[in-house]
Amino acid sequence: MDLLIFSETLSPRLEYVFNHIFVKQLGLKIGFTTKINDFIKSDKPKFSYSKLSISDSIFFQAHSLLYESDIIKQNINLSVYKKNPIFFLSSNNKSALPFDPFAATFYMLSRYEEYLPYKKDRFSRFPASESLAFKNNFLKKPVVDKWIILIKEVLIKAYPNLNFRPHNFTYLNTIDVDNAFAYLEKGIFRTIGALSRSIIQFNFMDFVDRLAVLFLLKKDPYDTYEKLLAIHKKYNLKTIIFFLLANYGRLDRNVSSKSIKYQSMIQYLKRFFDIGIHASYSSNWNLKKLNLEIKRLSNIVKEKITKNRQHYLVLNLPYSYQNLIANNISEDYSMGFPAEPGFRAGTSHSFSFFNLHDNTATNLLIHPFCVMDVTLMNYLKLKPEKAFSVIKLLIDEVKNVNGCFISIWHNESFQDSMQFNKWHNVYEDMIRYALDEKN
Repeated sequence: MDLLIFSETLSPRLEYVFNHIFVKQLGLKIGFTTKINDFIKSDKPKFSYSKLSISDSIFFQAHSLLYESDIIKQNINLSVYKKNPIFFLSSNNKSALPFDPFAATFYMLSRYEEYLPYKKDRFSRFPASESLAFKNNFLKKPVVDKWIILIKEVLIKAYPNLNFRPHNFTYLNTIDVDNAFAYLEKGIFRTIGALSRSIIQFNFMDFVDRLAVLFLLKKDPYDTYEKLLAIHKKYNLKTIIFFLLANYGRLDRNVSSKSIKYQSMIQYLKRFFDIGIHASYSSNWNLKKLNLEIKRLSNIVKEKITKNRQHYLVLNLPYSYQNLIANNISEDYSMGFPAEPGFRAGTSHSFSFFNLHDNTATNLLIHPFCVMDVTLMNYLKLKPEKAFSVIKLLIDEVKNVNGCFISIWHNESFQDSMQFNKWHNVYEDMIRYALDEKN
């Protein structure tokens, strides 16, 4: 044991957040005691997490959140400490920090606010605009990672011989395939309908392009996989690609999972990328659909599927994650906002999902992303130059905490057109900046 922690009582919330901070992030072996005398007698590095300080040891004044089991609206007042936003402020000046970093971390990682009443967006999602981070202008800061650094600094000052796990900045490239092809493999009825719509809307360019692709005179504009693969190889990227394999629906409009061309493309890309399921929009409300989609991908690639990202980034907590767990998904990559870049859970590091309804920790590992092409292009409507400046800011934030920068791009964004050519440069500039590549 590297570190002894005193608390008047223990709870699932407390054990979860202390395990995340000290074991998973700082690499320490920890032990707990609820007995004051045992704590005082111990000559181990130690601190108390309590309402009142004990002897002269390090003391963090505890907020009530980690000892509660219900879900209620919390009274949150924001302040700033060492340029970091903080909340759950301490009233005792003996506290090592002027706030409770453990309760604040739990609030962010558990997505506590997403269990409270909120106004959903048009896709039934928790919008960025409803979040504490957005309302208080710290969404673009990985505050949880910064708070953990503050805790580490307190411990180093008192116990300079503590051996902490080092972290290095990493970059993870991810691609979503919402629609494998623009014109191909859509079936006779969808194709005739699309051609008719082009004529009715006088969109003759689309009509001509569609026919050219269908008669193999031109490459499908969404068939950008060789371009993606070339970039992947050029920079030796770790890449995960997520495939939508849903039945056709209003918001799930990919080609049929029975398409031989689509299946062959997935099998080909599996040779170079890690593979994950892109759970459909409709599967959020139908566990059987999620199970079917996972089985489809598993049958295509002939291996167990363990990674997921939600289509439209729909997260309905805790149900979305409960459904993934029920289907043996062990990693999710949906934690981020579609309408705003930044850190939805306040961190750039992976963390385990804590189910507030059951008040229990789970083994589902959450990998938060912080930027997506669609956010920059469609939601914020940024020009490529401005978009890249936002990306650089986010990469700098992640580098400062030695976290993992995860981006989302779509195959559609690599098509050759006046609209997208500059965005190709943004993508490569992002990679080069993240990897410190000059050329």
